Amino acid sequence: MQVVNAIITAMEELKLCLHAHTRYSDGSGSHDHIGKAALKAGVDAVIVTDHNIWVREVEGYYQKGKKRALLLVGEEVHDPTLSKGKNHLMIFNVNRELAKFSADPQRLINQIISSNGLSFIAHPIDDPLPQFNEESFSWLDWDVNGYTGIELWNQLSEFKTRSSTFSKALFHALFPQYMTLGPLERTLKLWDELLAKSKAPVVAVAGNDAHANPVKAGAFSKVIFPYEFQFRALNNHLIVPTKLTGEITADRRMIYEALAKGRLFMGYDLPHSTNGFRFSVNHNDGQFWMGDTVKAESGMTFQVRLPRRTHVRLIKDGRVIKEHDDREVLTYISKEPGIYRVEAYIDYLGRHRGWIFSNPIYAV
Repeated sequence: MQVVNAIITAMEELKLCLHAHTRYSDGSGSHDHIGKAALKAGVDAVIVTDHNIWVREVEGYYQKGKKRALLLVGEEVHDPTLSKGKNHLMIFNVNRELAKFSADPQRLINQIISSNGLSFIAHPIDDPLPQFNEESFSWLDWDVNGYTGIELWNQLSEFKTRSSTFSKALFHALFPQYMTLGPLERTLKLWDELLAKSKAPVVAVAGNDAHANPVKAGAFSKVIFPYEFQFRALNNHLIVPTKLTGEITADRRMIYEALAKGRLFMGYDLPHSTNGFRFSVNHNDGQFWMGDTVKAESGMTFQVRLPRRTHVRLIKDGRVIKEHDDREVLTYISKEPGIYRVEAYIDYLGRHRGWIFSNPIYAV
């Protein structure tokens, strides 16, 4: 991995929701509905990824007063001929339809690379939910290479896993704030394994997998996981040079550059805002951030800052190397190469829940 110093001169934070569906595939709302929900939820940007369809000429800003939200469009491509799994891949920053390549995931990824796009394996581990006739949509083809990263935290996959009985599924559908505990442990383990064996960074993102589907039973009707609720709950927090400028080409480029570099953390913002979390390394060559690669031999001082006192872990190569139960700050000095990332947990509604998961800093 090439050692690259951070180029951010004025550090800002953008909240991005991604993985949302409209009526063009299996969601209930329009692009306009999603854009307005993002604005109400207070996020800066949202990326719509309908299944096997790239929708043109709907990108743009939603604004009310000084608040602004940018709606962007990607695609979630999968092979509909597969009997299980179907290999769902989220595609960003590619201005052409690529669903015709769905039968060959490596060829699809190669097409994305040739178009300077980004690709994220969607819900890599996904359990079935037979109570609602939902099958598993796990990723199957792990021989592929060249993808940008994986969807570490998927709200719909978490719902399916946490809802092992009909009563649990019903409770979580009616009271979704009780459902979220964090990324699936199996998916965290998978990510650490991919990071260990990959010759390139594997960026992790959080996906809402928002559909806002209405359910009716006699006179009772309810929208399950409305867009606005999901956008308030789980976000990607991008570390960027500036806030949105209002110039769509520049703003789109800034968002996709941050995603490509892994300059982001995933935050569960419902219990308490995760705004202001920072994970960096002070080094003789400067300050390094999530997604950067740093020379370990010169000595590194890792710094973690949390928005409030809570449980925090520093992870190296998949193992906890330092942990505090009630701190706002964690520091760690090392000269050891490895892949360093942060997890933070928070108590909410009677449970110890995943709160913040950072992308790594790579020490070589």
